[in-house]
Amino acid sequence: ISAGVVPRTGLQHIQVGRAAEIEALVRDIDRICDDGSSVRFVIGEYGAGKTFFLNLMRLVALEKRCVTIHADLAPDRRIHATAGQARALYSEAVRNMATRTRPEGGALASVVERLITESVRESESSGRSVEAVIDARLAELAEYHGGHDFAAVLKRYWKAGEEGDEIVKSSALRWLCGEYSTRTEARLALGVRTIIDDSNVYDGLKLLSALTRLAGYSGLLIIFDEMVNIYKLQNTQARSQNFEQILRIVNDVLQGNVGGIGFFF
Repeated sequence: ISAGVVPRTGLQHIQVGRAAEIEALVRDIDRICDDGSSVRFVIGEYGAGKTFFLNLMRLVALEKRCVTIHADLAPDRRIHATAGQARALYSEAVRNMATRTRPEGGALASVVERLITESVRESESSGRSVEAVIDARLAELAEYHGGHDFAAVLKRYWKAGEEGDEIVKSSALRWLCGEYSTRTEARLALGVRTIIDDSNVYDGLKLLSALTRLAGYSGLLIIFDEMVNIYKLQNTQARSQNFEQILRIVNDVLQGNVGGIGFFF
């Protein structure tokens, strides 16, 4: 703490003087858990405790059975881009995916496994095949842009697990993390024709939110820190496009177009 580094856990024991702010954001997290949505901007001077506060809210969300992802914005990681920077932000955030049992990150595989486990339980209780249950659960993803391939990758992960094919399982997780840079590579590995890239990062985040709820979690909280890096972009067009993407997120949240998802900046 004396070095200015925010610890990953135990923040609730050392935070003081932010009761009103915490109460407001806890209400936002409750709204996410209730299939609603939220967006908040934490504003303050350098050293005011913004990162500390966001990390505290991340821990609160985990306790309320949400999944969290987080990443710092940087010149090579931003919300809108055309040369891979948006995909880099998405990949970094998903690598940091956390749950209550995996608060340090790297929880994507456990979230997918939980979806499969829940499907197996439903199969046993209903008498239907596991594949039929998974198909029924994943059918909901078709409502989202890019949902067909997202569902296809999740099903490939399940089939690879049944067959003991660790290579395909790893490829599926790579796809979900946005780590494929070309559609050709993804098609050869998984048989899908799209990838998560700069053009559909926001759609990928909404699909991740749907995945967390299908797996039995309360929702998805997304934290993007160091927003000052967007303000610092030298290119006027790039800066404006990033602000427009943020405005799109705000509009979707305020108009009720998304559910089970929250953004803290």
